[in-house]
Amino acid sequence: MRWDIFCKVIDNHGDIGVCWRLAAQLAGRGEAVRLWVDDASALAWMAPQGAAGVQVLPWHDNAVFPDPSDVVIEAFGCNLPDAFVARMAARSPAPRWINLEYLTAESFAERAHGLPSPVMAGAGKGLVKHFFYPGFTAATGGLLRGPDPLPDGNVEAGGALRVSLFCYEPAALDALLAQLAEGPRAVDLQVTAGRATAAVQAAVQRGKGPPGAPAVRGALSISYLPHLTQPQFDDLLGACGLNFVRGEDSLARAIWAGRPFVWQIYPQDDDAHHAKLRAFLDWLRAPPSLRAFHEAWNGIATTLPPLDLPAWGACVQAARARLLAQDDLVTQLLRFVTSR
Repeated sequence: MRWDIFCKVIDNHGDIGVCWRLAAQLAGRGEAVRLWVDDASALAWMAPQGAAGVQVLPWHDNAVFPDPSDVVIEAFGCNLPDAFVARMAARSPAPRWINLEYLTAESFAERAHGLPSPVMAGAGKGLVKHFFYPGFTAATGGLLRGPDPLPDGNVEAGGALRVSLFCYEPAALDALLAQLAEGPRAVDLQVTAGRATAAVQAAVQRGKGPPGAPAVRGALSISYLPHLTQPQFDDLLGACGLNFVRGEDSLARAIWAGRPFVWQIYPQDDDAHHAKLRAFLDWLRAPPSLRAFHEAWNGIATTLPPLDLPAWGACVQAARARLLAQDDLVTQLLRFVTSR
């Protein structure tokens, strides 16, 4: 089949990261994919080699659209252009129209997954859109999974615990750096490029340490990484004994890595992300120490508890095993569109 995937970039690591993985995995199964994106700049470092079977096309106000493909995916409610929707309505048979939703562990994902939404007016009148919810249970659309979701690796660097940091600007960052610096074990902190690097460098300066890289504070050694391709990022998570991740795409990758991790959820002004975070921790069956750490890392609580890596690792391993017993998102998506 042929696929059109539409993506508007809000957080270039998240929106385009998920859409690129989806496009590449569909193409890896023999599908032909056109990825329409309003800002593809992140792909220059995220996926510099591209992928056979995936064509990246610019989505802008003056874009000229060809005939729609067999399946059209509207990622994260990005609102397809009317001109393209009109061509969808004129196509016979009409494309299968999928609204790929955000990842959540909240219960409504199970209830809404797969539901139809008839279009009653406008350019797409007569079409039917279906909601497809990624998720963590068999009643949802599952998670994107790569060819090797079970990496093995040495999580120590010269005897130091290797830790990755991919974050926004968590309020507890200073407390984390202090905890790692003052701990009994040497820590090699690998900080990803962009906002995480800027946040850590600012925190180091607040602590009156050197702003550049590398920096050493007590037991803590800090290194600042360049932008990583998606495979390099996945390898980083598999090689660390603790991962700090953010958003949607890296959360799934942290679960597949099977290492202890802490997730910084995308913050919302009305604090709706608090309920979303707690729903995920419920599904994860997070032990009290991991739940408390997540709440502090996400600004819900004020005290950052100590690390408990053995308990956190066992929790993640059990969660990954539950997911491996379910079909992945691409398998479910292919089945969903071919059954209609």
